[in-house]
Amino acid sequence: MKQYVIDGLRLEDYQKLKAYLDRYLTSSTIDGVYWFELDQDILTPVQKSHVDCQPHVFALMLEESYLSCEFLVRVEKKIKCDCMDYATQEQRDWLMDQADAILEKLDIRI
Repeated sequence: MKQYVIDGLRLEDYQKLKAYLDRYLTSSTIDGVYWFELDQDILTPVQKSHVDCQPHVFALMLEESYLSCEFLVRVEKKIKCDCMDYATQEQRDWLMDQADAILEKLDIRI
């Protein structure tokens, strides 16, 4: 799986991130996995046309020592669809910028 991994988290970093993700993101049925909704402006034409599949999301997995942000664009409602695909360069950059901004907002220095 292609992903952006931020490792070396301390316990207090993990606790800050968990509190933030619990508050602002939707949790999946798997403990520690969150759905991070993509901005509508960066969806591909296929993703935009699949209104029934929206929202399109990235999966973020938080463990005590790392945060993993998958580069696979998923849909919450289905297992498989043509609109699911690896992120475009713009989507990857957006996800990494968002993850970095969360760390900065929480004053987590890696």
